[in-house]
Parts: sequence; structure tokens; C-alpha cells
Amino acid sequence: MQKENSPLITLSGTVEAIVYQNADSGYVVMELDTGATLETVVGEIPGVTAGEELSVTGRYSTHPTYGQQFRAEVCERHMPATSTAILKYLSSGIIKGIGPALARRIVDRFGDGTLEVIEKDHEKLSEVRGLSQAKAADIFDQYRRIFGLRSVMLYLAKFGVDSSSSIRIWKLWGALTKDMVESNPYLLMNEPVELAFETADVIATSLGFSPEDPRRLRAGLSRVLTHNLRNGHTCLPRNRLLATAAEMLDVAGEEELLENALEEASRDCEIVSDTFDGREFIYLARLYEAETFIAGRIALLLCATPPGEAPDFSKEIEGLQKSLGIEYDPLQKRAVAMALSSRIFILTGGPGTGKTTALNAILTLLEGRGEKVALAAPTGRAAKRISEVTGREASTVHRLLEVDFRDPDTGRHKFKRDEANPLRVNAIILDEVSMVDTPLMQSLLKAMRMSCRLILVGDPNQLPSVGPGNLLRDLIESDVIPTLHLSRIFRQAELSAIVTGAHAIVAGETPPLNLRDSDFFFLEQSGSYQDTLSTVADLCLRRLPAAYGYDPVTDIQVIAPSRVGALGTVELNRALQQALNPKDAMKAQFLFGSVTFREGDKVMQVKNNYDIPWRRDNGENGAGVFNGDIGLVEMIDRPSQTILVRFDDRVAQYSIDMADEIEHAYAVTVHKSQGSEFEAVIIPLMSYHDKLYYRNILYTGVTRAKKLLIILGRPDTVRRMVDNDRKVLRYTRLKDLLEQSVSGQKP
Repeated sequence: MQKENSPLITLSGTVEAIVYQNADSGYVVMELDTGATLETVVGEIPGVTAGEELSVTGRYSTHPTYGQQFRAEVCERHMPATSTAILKYLSSGIIKGIGPALARRIVDRFGDGTLEVIEKDHEKLSEVRGLSQAKAADIFDQYRRIFGLRSVMLYLAKFGVDSSSSIRIWKLWGALTKDMVESNPYLLMNEPVELAFETADVIATSLGFSPEDPRRLRAGLSRVLTHNLRNGHTCLPRNRLLATAAEMLDVAGEEELLENALEEASRDCEIVSDTFDGREFIYLARLYEAETFIAGRIALLLCATPPGEAPDFSKEIEGLQKSLGIEYDPLQKRAVAMALSSRIFILTGGPGTGKTTALNAILTLLEGRGEKVALAAPTGRAAKRISEVTGREASTVHRLLEVDFRDPDTGRHKFKRDEANPLRVNAIILDEVSMVDTPLMQSLLKAMRMSCRLILVGDPNQLPSVGPGNLLRDLIESDVIPTLHLSRIFRQAELSAIVTGAHAIVAGETPPLNLRDSDFFFLEQSGSYQDTLSTVADLCLRRLPAAYGYDPVTDIQVIAPSRVGALGTVELNRALQQALNPKDAMKAQFLFGSVTFREGDKVMQVKNNYDIPWRRDNGENGAGVFNGDIGLVEMIDRPSQTILVRFDDRVAQYSIDMADEIEHAYAVTVHKSQGSEFEAVIIPLMSYHDKLYYRNILYTGVTRAKKLLIILGRPDTVRRMVDNDRKVLRYTRLKDLLEQSVSGQKP
């Protein structure tokens, strides 16, 4: 392991070979010939090539499997100076079209002055056999681009900009980078670069920008709006935006300047202002577009539903009951009829209320009519679950829409399916709608043909999406979409204390905590937090596998309200990894920051990444792993810097420097568990925190358990969570926009 207090060392030499290189992040593993030794050097050195001369400053570290490595923290690059080094450099393929043979002829002709000829007198290259004037000009252009990137990186490094960001900036602006940064460093906050405001502010200050500069004020307003997307807001009231921005920018008393900046941003269409009931709301333009599009498109779906009394589907439903030998509840029959007669329909209900039974009936009758139905859910695990309960193929929304390419201007991925290339289906059933955010819903609606039916299924008592918006609640509260809530708990479900406990929580009642012969146990804890951690680990490792035959890693899921704290997921994962997957000489591992990843670890993808390649067990290849996907680390290969993670029937390939996209998942937060069900769930609840411990959090956690639920902690904490019916405030206008759109469609 690297010793943080060991002295910095500088090594100088020639790059002998590149072992591994990631073009996007700039991370490299290389061999550096210092003249006396051949050193393995790792670090972020984008575009480095065999033959380059480097001076790297850093520290040695020792890996238990791969031995001594030198981790470069600072790198100074020099052009190869000798003909031998230049030959190796040009032979490496750094310049397209120059292979080893041509490199040899060029170096034989110009010797140690080869690179100076390329840079300052490239026409002379045509003196070399096989090189035309056009080819010489192409070599010069490539050379200039390569060293343009390096000069940009050196320039940005002065401001603390990391290599990965520098590469994105170069791809965006190229040779104009320095001019663009000096004209307005706050442009670096925009997609696809997305530097933090604080970093852009440091650059601006060093370039002499004043705190009251309009460009800074506009960037501050944008930063407040962007930050609040992560809090679920699609917009903010004008007065709140201005007050928050003034405090963040430290320009209190300069309200007029901030108002002017807001007006300028509005004129340039960076933001949009909209007023409702005398209150002004401010949006980032793309979020305003998303909400207004959703409202308008749903209004059109509602108009496509024939007016008047709904058709009678009783004969079709009766025929289905006879063929299946079942009897539907009156509310289920009504749900089926509403789904068949509406272009858009919302079906909601808690656990055990027959939602799946109604959904299967809807599917069967739609397919019986010859309609092609697509089943989708926001996450892979949610899609797998709906596939299992319906017996039909289901996919994530992202897979349904077919991710196409990354837009170079915004950095966001485009979907193949949109208005110009809609989905070839007659109906879409979207499950777990509470997890769907506003931008994803916009993309789905764009991909629907005007004649397509949309059936939304969800539970409004669960937590809203991680992304911006409060979609399901807004759609229901608009009161313009046909909606049915299943509330009756069926007899079989009544036997489950998990189901009855969940419904008690929704009703504001504390579930029984003294049950001993059921699927829901409460284990009171009166000791320390460390004692509770030990109990959780023992339940996973020994007690539940012994009593029920559960696999400690794949069947049991620990869920907590928060990441932080003595019983947050960070501490839980540390304890559970030590118990369930301890250090083993036969298992490869690596340290990433303060976290050790090991073969056999249970991990979760924590951001959408459309580019991660994967291969299914049936040989199918694809790309894309999404936020919330849970898998197991199958292999860590240090020489190639590769991690293989199995997600159900597919194995995804990561580079080690992408480890910031995964985290241990022995324990996950309630938010991250949404859309998934687990054989057994353990929820530790000790001390009470009013902003983290509330009714919807408890309800969502409880409903993740399929067969066994164990809550351990203090009874008073459970009672106070049930009593805390805190509703998370989210500023959205979808409900209002939908009401306006529908009223505007009426004759």
C-alpha cells in the first residue's frame, strides 16, 4: 500500500511500453525506462505514447499481488530528443498513417531534427519516399492537434482542472480552448464538461473577473437551478432562486445586478420564467421543455379517448375468468375496463392488492385483440420482476428506447426511438412509475406513436424519483387522467405480516412489533451501534442462512435510510464485507480511495453509463449499465486494469479507474432499493432523525421484502417514523401545466 506521508520522488525517463490506457479518463499503466531501471508507472497522463520522455513526481506503492508501482501525481512531458526515442515515438501509432517502416524512413532522413521538421517545415516530409505533400500536411495537422491537447492540459492544470475534464474541454473547443476559457470560464460548467461552479470561480478569479461580473452572476443562478435538480425540483420560485444565489455568490445588497443577470439569461433562452397564480417560477430551459411536452402529449392522449360512456368489456372479462378459472374482484374488473377504454390510464395499489393479477388480465386481453404490448420499468431489477410476474419479456426504459450516441454538444446520450423513429407497439405498460423522472418520461412520450396506449403502474406511497420531478403524484393529483387505486388486501396476502404491516404504516399505524411466528420480525436492540452492526452481520452470515437456507449475498439485502452515520450504508458495507467476503489470498483486490474492492463483492452501479460494454451468457453483446443495478465482482485483473461484474445473465467490463461508478451493495439506501424485491430484507433503525426517518422511507423499505423482513433497533424509532408523515417538497409545475393543457383542449 502507498504511504501517504512518504516523500515525493521524481523519476525521469523514456516510455518503453503502454500496458493499459483509458482514452476518456487519461488513466495509464506504463513502463518507464529511467536508464537504470524499468519502472511500472500508473496515473492520469492522457495521450502518453511509447517513446515520450517524461519526468513524473509521485510515490511508490506496493500492491500485495502486483508488487511495487510508482503512482504519478505530477507529470512533465518532454518531446523525444534523440533519433532512437523519436523512432519509437512515431512507430507507436501516435500519428495515423505512420507505421514502423515509414517512421524508420523519416527518422533516417531527418535524424534528431525529425520533430522540428514536422512542426516547422512539414513540406520537407515529401522528400521521404512514399510521402506526398498532402500526406505531409495531414501529418502536420495531426501533430498540431496532439500537442494542442497537451498545451491545453498544461494551461488548465494551473487552475487544478483534472485530466479527464481537460480532455472533455479539448474535445469541445480544440485549439480555441484558451480563448474560450479566458472569455468566460463559467462556460466550463455547461454540458458536457460540467465543472463545479467553485472550480470555474477559481479560474475566473485568477483571470481577474470581479464578484459582480454578469457572467459570474448568471453562472451562479444556473448552478443553483442545477443543484436543485438533484433535490428533485424541476424549477424554483423566483424569490427563492434569487435569495439562494445571492447568498452563494456573496453579493447580498446587489439584488438589481442579480435581477439583470436573470433577465439576460432569460433573453438568451438559458432559463425560462413561467407564472402561475401570481407566483413566478424559474426553470432551466430543458426542464421547462420537458414538463410542457409531457403535459401537452398527455392532453392529446386524453383527447384520443372517445367521450361518453366507456364500452362494456364484461363479456371479455368473463371469458378470461372462465379460461383461467379465477374470479376477479370488482375493482380489478373496473381497472381492466378502464385500461382497455383509455389511451392513458394509471393503476396504483400497495402490496397484496391484486395489482399484478389485474395487470396480467389487461395484458392478456390487449394481446387477444392483436395489440403489440411493450413492458418496461425504470431499472433492470424492476424490469426483471415484472417479467417474472407476467411471464413476458420486459426491458428497462433505456433499453426500450435504444440508446444511440452521445451528443457532442451536450454530453447527453440520444435515443434511437423518438418522434422520427417511434416504437412499433400499440401499447406500453410502464411499471414502478414513482421512480421515473421528468426527462425520462419526456423521452418515452416522444417515442410513442400518436395511436399508442400508455398504462402507468405504481405505488404513490413510495418515494419519488431520484431525478427531478414528482411524476406519479403530479399525474394523479392533476385529476384529469383515468386512475384507479386498488385498496383491498386479498385473503392470501392477509396472511403476510409484511403486507399488513406495510398497509398499517400507510394508514399511520405502527405495525405489530411483537410477532414471533410470521414473516416480519422486530429485534429490539438496547446496546451500542457496534452491537447492532455485529447482529446485522451475524443475521446475514449465520442465522438466516441456517434457518431459511438463504444465500448471504444474493438473497439477503440490508437497507438503511441513509448513507452516513454509525448505521449508514458506508459503515454497514464495511462490516458486511469483512463478514461475508473477507480478505483472501486467492481473491484479487484493489484499493480505490479508502474502499477495497475484492472478487466476490456485491456492488451497485451508482450512475447511468451507456458505454460500459457487456456480454450475455447467450453470447449477445451490448452496452450500458444503469443507476441501481446490483451485481457481483467476478474478476479483477490488475495487469489489464480490468474489472468484470456480473449483473444477472450479463457480465460488464470496467476499467479500474471507473471504480467511482460502483459501490458496495451489501447494504443500500432505501432510495437505491426502489424497484427491487429481495427474498429477505434487514432494516436497522436505532436513533431517530426527523429529516431522514419518515413514513414513506419506512414503507418503501418494508415493501422491498418478498418473504422475510427483519427490523432491528428501538421500538420508539419505528413509531416516530410512522408518525412523521413528512412529504418531501418538490417544486414542479407538471400538475398545473397538465390541467391547463387539458382545459385548453376542451371545446
